Amino acid sequence: MTRSSKKGLYVDPRVMKKIEGKKSSETGVIKTWSRACVIAPEMVGFIFGVHNGKTHIEVSVNEDMVGHRLGEFSPTKKFIKHGGKMQKELEMKKKEGEIASAQAAKSTTETKK
Repeated sequence: MTRSSKKGLYVDPRVMKKIEGKKSSETGVIKTWSRACVIAPEMVGFIFGVHNGKTHIEVSVNEDMVGHRLGEFSPTKKFIKHGGKMQKELEMKKKEGEIASAQAAKSTTETKK
């Protein structure tokens, strides 16, 4: 369920206080635990360290991010590949093929010289 339109967007006052009166080029990373804070136009250009439960992930705010939440740009879960042993074998064959094609391309450029 979305937030009521009469209440307006939730912008954490502590985050706004941290950027108030500062220039984006002068300030470093602004650490925050407020993942639910909506990105306001005043935040454009700043770099936020958004906490993902373990570490702070740096998020550089640009104009396209206005209206989204800070937490959307700091993933909390790490994706682990599926496939196991068979997938590893396929990846190794693919990598060997890339190396072979790179060596072939290199040898053809040397013979042309």
